[in-house]
Amino acid sequence: MSFRIFLIKRKLEDILIRIFVGIGRDIALKNPLQEEFDIYFFFPFYHTGGAEKVHAALVNSFRDRKCVVLFTRKSNDEGFKSEFQKSGHKILDISPYTDNKKKYWKNLVWRGLISAHINRQKKKPLVINGQCNFAYKISPWIKKEIPQIELIHSFNSFAAIRIPFLPFYRQTVMISTKAIEQYKDQYLRLNVPQEYVNKIKFISNGIVVPAETNYKTRSFEVVKVLYSGRSTPEKRVQLAAKIAAAAKEEKLSAQFTFVGEIKDAVPSEFKDAIRLVGRVISVDEMNRFYGESDVILITSSEEGFPMAIMEGMAYGCIVMATPVGDIPNRIKQPENGIIFTSVTNEAEIVRQSLDFLKLLLKDEVYRKKIAESNHRLAQENFSIEKFQAEWRSLVNAQNNVA
Repeated sequence: MSFRIFLIKRKLEDILIRIFVGIGRDIALKNPLQEEFDIYFFFPFYHTGGAEKVHAALVNSFRDRKCVVLFTRKSNDEGFKSEFQKSGHKILDISPYTDNKKKYWKNLVWRGLISAHINRQKKKPLVINGQCNFAYKISPWIKKEIPQIELIHSFNSFAAIRIPFLPFYRQTVMISTKAIEQYKDQYLRLNVPQEYVNKIKFISNGIVVPAETNYKTRSFEVVKVLYSGRSTPEKRVQLAAKIAAAAKEEKLSAQFTFVGEIKDAVPSEFKDAIRLVGRVISVDEMNRFYGESDVILITSSEEGFPMAIMEGMAYGCIVMATPVGDIPNRIKQPENGIIFTSVTNEAEIVRQSLDFLKLLLKDEVYRKKIAESNHRLAQENFSIEKFQAEWRSLVNAQNNVA
């Protein structure tokens, strides 16, 4: 399907739903907002996840602005809700209206309602869409003079959804250089004009990097491996568990800790090789796990650039990961750890994991050198200050455009 066909289909949909949008606009007219906002943030969820952590950091970068944060889909848990609340901004969960499949007409009405509130502000606001389907759906109904920015995490099944709405975004922020190349290829296949390629801007995620870590004083008699993530299929928790079981079978001095709501995804025959912690909400507690670990393990079949890698490296963790997303572009071996040679060959991934763990157990100098290098790299590239400065510069530039 070409870009032109995507646009035609979107315009036809707009015609079909216009009556519902009109109803929403009428409701907004009769019930105007009592306050105005500088920025409208739209995100799907606040539950536990890497994308949600990035979104919370983004919202907290604008504490000096008056913002509203809207969540449009039902979250699985409380996750990062408290992190969003720390920003002091108005938090609205509108998922009962926008994520109700049995009463989908409410979603259509709320497109008119929300877009009307944005359009009716006396002060021109800014709209930031964190890969949120509802925000794309309202983008055609927002006045052209109101700047809209989209934040894209990776190239996945969501990639086609945003294509018909590209004309409404002044800037596209991507956090993965690999994803940028994938989207450029997609644009080329769909005959998307070059002007939309030119709108893409890379901004790396940011984290709080400690000034010092305890990697110099860690015990080298055992290697502590940390897996942190969800139980979704692409994360391949079962593969991480298989590595832990294989290490136990070979009687390696390795301890595996799994953080997250992943108990049901771990095969029963592997559970005795793992310490299952469960979901960790507290940032301080999560940092404690990073601080006492030597290796951060990523077994995903697809990724952007995982927050777990950034956070692990900030505490001197050595990377052991599959070659997906931005990982091969930003993690070098042997300086930062090991990148497996395959994404799909699980037997080879297990074998390479065991070989690498044996190397770490044998070579204390190498182990300390990687830990020190990774902490330094995190300080130079992943700091929250750098992330905030780049986003604030982008927003300021858009606000200055007539």
